[in-house]
Amino acid sequence: MADLGLTGVLLVGGASRRFGSPKALAELDGETLAERAWRLLELCDERIAVGKAADGLELPFPVLDDGVPTRAPIAGVVAGLAAATNELCVVVPVDCPFLTAAALLRLADECPDAAHPPPGPLPGAYRRSALPVLERALAAGELELRKAIAQLNTRVVELDPRELLNVNTRAELDRAHARAVDRR
Repeated sequence: MADLGLTGVLLVGGASRRFGSPKALAELDGETLAERAWRLLELCDERIAVGKAADGLELPFPVLDDGVPTRAPIAGVVAGLAAATNELCVVVPVDCPFLTAAALLRLADECPDAAHPPPGPLPGAYRRSALPVLERALAAGELELRKAIAQLNTRVVELDPRELLNVNTRAELDRAHARAVDRR
């Protein structure tokens, strides 16, 4: 693994209301969604998982508590950027199991302050320079990451829509299982 000066941030703190149990622990192709995403982030020279310590998720890597009572992706992005030692971070939600290293590197390469695919804002690439704007939004109770990054120099990057499959329900996990079998 080359030293890319890139931090990978994995968000595992979602409420999983539509899914019914922690999505991070759901299995796809023999590994949990969290393990799958963590493995993807091996392309980075630093990896940070962010979530809620109170969830007590049994994961094979440490989870940094995002430090706020609210469950919102902006909280995880802020905590990840604040903890990162690199200027540039790629942020991956735990529920995008088909995301690729090439897609993450493309987001990083195209990132002014933030970069994300059209459905955005996650997955995405964020520079630490975005942190003050995101911190202010979070402190003001503005929890929509999409609105907060509207204040940044943001680039929308076209990615293969198949890589952006989001697993929010059991039915979507079933579709992901079928797709994983088809890819073998």
